[in-house]
Amino acid sequence: MPTLDVLPRPTPLERADAAVTIEVDEDLTVLADQLEEWVTPRQAWDVRLRQGTDFDKPNNVEAILMFASGEQTSTLLFRLDQLDSALDTGEELMLRFEEQDGISKVARLHDNGLDVELFHILTIT
Repeated sequence: MPTLDVLPRPTPLERADAAVTIEVDEDLTVLADQLEEWVTPRQAWDVRLRQGTDFDKPNNVEAILMFASGEQTSTLLFRLDQLDSALDTGEELMLRFEEQDGISKVARLHDNGLDVELFHILTIT
């Protein structure tokens, strides 16, 4: 099973300076790579992967996407296994979460911030 090295959960029992290795499904490694590839050339964006709350279980990874510009900061936090797909259109990164019956939650990341739809009818798959 593939693994991801992530930041430890910020609790008193964890060491904040030591990475934690988490076993994950292959599709989660692909999604994590897509997130990192998208933010790398964008100075205002950052992504961090950290240990989730389901200690000693596979796929226990949270993603934190941060946008900072001037005095404004936006953060999107989610479990990596909630993410169904990440589509890079060149101008934005469309994240699709928990699709069910053609309806999902969507976050669109772009150079100037992010937009979130909690009830998105899928026309793009």
